[in-house]
Amino acid sequence: MKNPTSMSFDELIGLRERVDSLIASMAAIVKRDLQDKLDRLSDLGRKVKSSALGKRPHALRGRKIAPKYRNPKNRSETWAGRGMMPLWMRALVKQGHKPEEYAIRGSAAARAKRPVKRGRRKAAR
Repeated sequence: MKNPTSMSFDELIGLRERVDSLIASMAAIVKRDLQDKLDRLSDLGRKVKSSALGKRPHALRGRKIAPKYRNPKNRSETWAGRGMMPLWMRALVKQGHKPEEYAIRGSAAARAKRPVKRGRRKAAR
């Protein structure tokens, strides 16, 4: 390559045009690579959001409910029938007792559930 100080005006203009086209093509390649990386990152973010936020929590989650069972030896120990069985209930069941024997009588939880009538709503005309 010639020294730019020894080039003619027309040669310098031609050189500038070649350099501009090289810069433009390199910029397009870099831009395309960056866009591909951004697309991959956004896809990854969507996957994380959909797996974490796609599931709605149960409507009753976090609500306190009335206890269904009471420990006969320690009246302050109760169990609502949710989650893991407490140690006192597990020991009683292991001895051959049934959980229904320790049901709290008269509590809202012990009452028989009435079937919920669910019908279709009529469409508005």
